[in-house]
Amino acid sequence: MPSRLSAVKRLHGPNSSSLVSWPARWASSSLLNQSESILPSSHIQYFVEYPHKYRFTLDRPNRCRQESPFLVLVIPVPPQDRKARDIIRSTWGNQSLVLGQVVSHFFLLGLSRIDDGTGGPEEKVLNESLEHRDILQSDFLDTYQNLTIKTMVMFEWLSTRCPNASYAMKVDSDMFLNVQKLVDMLLKAPRHLYMTGMVARNSPVIRNINSKWCLPETVFPESAYPPYALGLGYVFSLDLTERILEASWHVKAVHIEDVYVGLCMRHLGLALTDPPHDGLFMATEPLLKFRCYWTSVITTILQNSDQLVDVWRTYETEARSGC
Repeated sequence: MPSRLSAVKRLHGPNSSSLVSWPARWASSSLLNQSESILPSSHIQYFVEYPHKYRFTLDRPNRCRQESPFLVLVIPVPPQDRKARDIIRSTWGNQSLVLGQVVSHFFLLGLSRIDDGTGGPEEKVLNESLEHRDILQSDFLDTYQNLTIKTMVMFEWLSTRCPNASYAMKVDSDMFLNVQKLVDMLLKAPRHLYMTGMVARNSPVIRNINSKWCLPETVFPESAYPPYALGLGYVFSLDLTERILEASWHVKAVHIEDVYVGLCMRHLGLALTDPPHDGLFMATEPLLKFRCYWTSVITTILQNSDQLVDVWRTYETEARSGC
């Protein structure tokens, strides 16, 4: 499997069963690409089934309204990765009031096809949800190929469950996240039609069929993608959620989730915003770091979630020292 560094090189070259959608849309007679001919079987792998009526098998439908957060953190993570969720709960996910602003976090899961014979993964997730109240699980298969579905389900959930939030961030489980620095940036950021992160511009389309990021010319004829935010971690104003969902009815869903969000933004005629200055959203941890590195950045890609434990200790030490 390609590393996170490969993704960066790609860039610079990346308790209820509830329906979250809009009934009027599902009743629409002008469903996306109805006029297109059936795709060749060789192309099916590059597209995903969205829009579609995905349902939440585990939901917290009222928590976001009750907390009325300024910022919602949504962390997509495989169902079986309990360890990563616990590490986040003990590090940057344990911050609920930052600079006077309420921050909420939720883990977003699909369904697992792993069953180790000890009660089943979904039963374990249910027990974890009852314990922590931070699990959202939808009824699509949780695979790399379905990351676009996972992302769009996130937008659906946010648009219907968090009407009073100002911002949300999609952030992967193996990222260091400095929530205080993020909130500080957002307090000065636009409140409407805003998306930022590691913004890729003029990123070339990969044609190598051996790459998991391949899109053949017959699927996507352009040589470069429109601007998009690297899916490792990006932040957006909540008014974008319904706009992106609306665009999804007109833009065929490809399996590269961050690219697809960028395609929806282009369809809407909306520009992504670069961070206020360089060095906030970092691709990789530098070999030589200055003393206050971790308090100066918003995100950094880690090798894995285990590394977050040590990094978080360093971050807390820097913060206590006055960095």
